[in-house]
Amino acid sequence: MLDLYAKCKALKAASRKLAAFSGQQKNACLRAVQKTLALHQAKILQANAEDIRQAEAAGTAAGYIDRLRLTPKRFEGMLASMDVVVDSVDPVGVSQRAWTLGNGLKIQKVSVPMGVIAIIYESRPNVTIDAFALAFKAGNGILLRGSASALASNKAIVASICEGLEAAGVSSDVVCLIEEPSREVVGQLLGLRDCIDLVIPRGGGGLIQFVTQNAKIPVIETGLGNCHLYVDASANLEMALDILENAKLQRVSVCNSCETLLVHEAVAEVFLKNMSARMASKVELRACERSRQHIEAKPATEADFKEEFCDYILAVKVVSTFAEAVAHINQYGTMHSETIITEDYSKALAFTNEVDAACVYVNASTRFTDGEAFGFGAEMGVSTQKMHVRGPMGLEALVSTKYVIFGNGQTRPD
Repeated sequence: MLDLYAKCKALKAASRKLAAFSGQQKNACLRAVQKTLALHQAKILQANAEDIRQAEAAGTAAGYIDRLRLTPKRFEGMLASMDVVVDSVDPVGVSQRAWTLGNGLKIQKVSVPMGVIAIIYESRPNVTIDAFALAFKAGNGILLRGSASALASNKAIVASICEGLEAAGVSSDVVCLIEEPSREVVGQLLGLRDCIDLVIPRGGGGLIQFVTQNAKIPVIETGLGNCHLYVDASANLEMALDILENAKLQRVSVCNSCETLLVHEAVAEVFLKNMSARMASKVELRACERSRQHIEAKPATEADFKEEFCDYILAVKVVSTFAEAVAHINQYGTMHSETIITEDYSKALAFTNEVDAACVYVNASTRFTDGEAFGFGAEMGVSTQKMHVRGPMGLEALVSTKYVIFGNGQTRPD
């Protein structure tokens, strides 16, 4: 505990110095880090290969290994995401509002860094780079606690980050990797209110539940994605099938992949038969009784409609009305990403108004719920709550505000 506390105190002190950096200074540091990451790419990929080897030996599911895996293409993508962060407008010091009172007081609402952000995440070593780059550009220190399955990868990445910071003349105390994998350590850091200003859990339901139930620090919940695709009675069925295939099969391990297909009864027979012909050999179908009148599938249980599979499994249900589809989504969804396929504009508007989710799509794949796809370069995660931020979290989500007031001797009369 003492070592963790000392590290977090050093992180807090370093974050206060970072808060005073100009956008130009921060960009120069990020370029230096980008350079060292590129220089050590082979070493980082070698460390990742060791993590993959151990995960496969432990019998880890293919979907989770995909989350863990770094490839040269993915690595180059991470470096490219840093370009977008560097080129983005500095979110710190932005005047959001300014006004003058009748007594002459001049008030300004200005964006400021959060301070120290802790992110607790599973697998996904790409998050290590994304989280650092976003936090640093927003003037925050970052505490990284990845999973044991990605430890070798994360250690290699953070070592490169620290090397780049030191080459730029900046203390590497602005980033800290917690290497201890035990949940006890997570419980300890969740109580460090004087060192950590915000904690972001990014992973499965168990992790998010543990953090929200034990944190004494403000929490932004992210990630859990039971996403739905609803094929309305007026849908272009060929387009619906193309979107479903992308939403479900492009990457099954990610939180924005489709887990449940809802189909209006008016188009169920045609659409489900076409869907099965194209996808049944690639994905296991778990369907309601009405769906199974048209396709071969395992019987779906209620648990299947609650599940974030992160696997080649798709729950299927036929609904009688638009209202039934919306009710199903609002009951079983995780407020992440939902999409309707329809040619009926009134239904499209009703869907966007009535479905409670961070991202609501019309005639598009849920796979776009991502900081990179939204133009942020990277993301800290996808917030599924309603306070402060919601949806993919980029730079603007990582700052707070303060009021700056200028006077010339005013005193309050009452």
